[in-house]
Amino acid sequence: MVMAEGTAVLRRNRPGTKAKYIQQNIRSDCSNIDKILEPPEGQDEGVWKYEHLRQFCLELNGLAVKLQSECHPETCTQMTATEQWIFLCAAHKTPKECPAIDYTRHTLDGAACLLNSNKYFPSRVSIKESSVAKLGSVCRRIYRIFSHAYFHHRQIFDKYENETFLCHRFTRFVMKYNLMSKDNLIVPILEEEEGAQNTSSAGESEA
Repeated sequence: MVMAEGTAVLRRNRPGTKAKYIQQNIRSDCSNIDKILEPPEGQDEGVWKYEHLRQFCLELNGLAVKLQSECHPETCTQMTATEQWIFLCAAHKTPKECPAIDYTRHTLDGAACLLNSNKYFPSRVSIKESSVAKLGSVCRRIYRIFSHAYFHHRQIFDKYENETFLCHRFTRFVMKYNLMSKDNLIVPILEEEEGAQNTSSAGESEA
């Protein structure tokens, strides 16, 4: 078919285009969180949030693999974070307690199933508001992997975080898009960042 001269041709972005853009920015400098989270001009916000969440799940699988070396069902019999928090696993007909490593696997598998669902996410160009609304519950569940790693496997958490800045990026992401309550962000990253900003401001005022 020959197109008339000057006719605009609308093309759908190739699947994964946004993901590649995000991954390129991460590879370029994973510590530059502002740049990684800054959407390109004209980007649909729902799709942007969706693609970031897919990327977080991908990278959290890397943390899960490292946790397997010491997060055993015999020692971490529940999904806990500090003495106050015990999380029930939603992968069962009725939510129930799972060993932490099983909770981690079940949660990442469940997130992948939802994010790859043609029912809720049939398009990578635009996403229905009702489907975007499901992203908050995914964020809350996968965040528990960070909190368990931080409070119970600190050495593994710190090493992975120093390499990826993943929890810092995730925390900034959920705050930017109001996907989680600040009260639920129990890994003290916000306090760290506020402390760093205050130190920087004090240094500037003394100059």
